[in-house]
Amino acid sequence: MRQVAFTELRNNAKIFFDLVETGESVRILRNGKPIADIVPIAADLPSWKKRKAQPLVVDGVAISQLILDERSA
Repeated sequence: MRQVAFTELRNNAKIFFDLVETGESVRILRNGKPIADIVPIAADLPSWKKRKAQPLVVDGVAISQLILDERSA
């Protein structure tokens, strides 16, 4: 995480916001003490992409395995 004094952030805001846009976090210091963190916002994924995929199972056997078995027969 990059650290920057408040006055430097104020004078060069575009540079630091460009860093945040590329995924880097920036900590803001005032009188040498941290007062804020600027962090990138996580990409807004559709709900169906947020869920972890789980294999479909029928009678204890994954459907993908049933398909593979059927193809080899």
